[in-house]
Amino acid sequence: MLILEQVRAGYGAINVLWDVSLAVAAGSLTTIIGPNGAGKTTLLRAIMGLLPVSHGAITLNGKPLAGMPTWGMAGLSVAMVPEGRMTFRDMSVEENLIMGGFPKAHRAHVARRLEEAYAMFPRLRERRRQLAGSLSGGEAQMLAMARGLMSDPKLLIVDEPSLGLAPLVVNEVFEILARLKDGSRTIILVEQNTQRAVAVADHVYLMQSGKVVLSQAAAEVNLEHLHGLYFAR
Repeated sequence: MLILEQVRAGYGAINVLWDVSLAVAAGSLTTIIGPNGAGKTTLLRAIMGLLPVSHGAITLNGKPLAGMPTWGMAGLSVAMVPEGRMTFRDMSVEENLIMGGFPKAHRAHVARRLEEAYAMFPRLRERRRQLAGSLSGGEAQMLAMARGLMSDPKLLIVDEPSLGLAPLVVNEVFEILARLKDGSRTIILVEQNTQRAVAVADHVYLMQSGKVVLSQAAAEVNLEHLHGLYFAR
């Protein structure tokens, strides 16, 4: 579904990604793990058109993404749940969700998808009139994930969903990811919690210093070996 070939990208004169190649199969959950500074978020920004690609190619369903503006990704059925939630704090929970279904092609389905979101995240229904800025960290993460699903994307990209959350809430987030995986949706998960990420994934990529240093089916991953590479031991 999504293929990156020898991709280089960065910030101005500073290159971060060095010839990154990876493939995301349709209907799978692919996790990208690595320590801080490995280039994981930079990789997602390159996919979403937030950063220019200086070398290599990114294709989605065989079509190049070069030059595609970020706001055009919704039209390709791609949505991203960003690191840090990034909810609209002064808007209600329901208004945040409606924003997720704002692209013209999806507006007719907003009412139905609101109900689907509330069925998946019952706490959001209880807080539908509450300002997003007053939610707990876990509730805000659920809102960010639900908002990302409002356009019913075929490819959902989730960046560091467990960051800063209590263990019980992390369990809930990964249970939701497992349910989403059981559908026909394709998911890219960027995560530092290696054990949880590998457990829910179909395929694992490990990044170090802007490069892919391991690519392996999740079922074949040896966590001890993975952690050795992760910490560059």
